[in-house]
Amino acid sequence: MTNQPTPPPATTAPAPEPIDDSTQHPMRRAMLWIARAITWLLNAYILIVEIILLLGFLLLLGGANPSSSFVQWAYRNLDRAMKPFRGIFEPIEIGTTSGDVPAVVETSVLFAMIVYGIVLIVVQALMQWLNSRVTRLDREDEEYQRQQVADRRMAAMRQQSAAYANTATQPAAPPAAPAAPAAPTAPAQPPSTPPPPA
Repeated sequence: MTNQPTPPPATTAPAPEPIDDSTQHPMRRAMLWIARAITWLLNAYILIVEIILLLGFLLLLGGANPSSSFVQWAYRNLDRAMKPFRGIFEPIEIGTTSGDVPAVVETSVLFAMIVYGIVLIVVQALMQWLNSRVTRLDREDEEYQRQQVADRRMAAMRQQSAAYANTATQPAAPPAAPAAPAAPTAPAQPPSTPPPPA
C-alpha cells in the first residue's frame, strides 16, 4: 500500500466586512438639521404674524364691532405683534360705521407687514440655502459609502489573489518510496522420526 501525497489545505475567501453606514460629516449634518428646524419654526411664526396683521388691518379698515369675541381676540393678537411698531405712524380715519365705530387705515400695521415680509423672505432664502447644503451632504455621503464598498471589494480581491498565489507556489510533497518486497520463507520441514531398533 503506497502513501498518497496530502493535498494542500483549501483556501477560503475572506468574509466581506460589513458596510459602514456612517456619514462623512456627522457634526455638520447635525448642525444643519438643527438650523433647518429653527428656520422652519421661525418661518411658521412669521407667517402666523403676517396673517394676524392682515386680519387686524382689514378689521380696522372695515370698522369691525369691537364687542365681538372674534374681533377682541384678533385685536389682542394684533397688539402683541405690533409692540415693536406701535406709534410709528398716526392712523388715518376714513369715516365711521353705522355703529359709530371708526374705520381707520392703520399705517403702522402696513409698515409692520412690510418689515415682517422682508424678514420672511430672508428666512425662506436661508431655508433654501440650508436645504441645498443638506442635499449636497447627502450626495457626498452616498459617494463616500460607494467608495468604501469599492475599497473593501478591492481589498477582498487582493487577499484572494494572494492566497491563490501562495497555494500555487507551495511545493508538492514527494511521492513515498515503494515498500521493499518481503523475503521468501522456507517451507516447513516435517519432524524427523528415529529409525526402528534392530
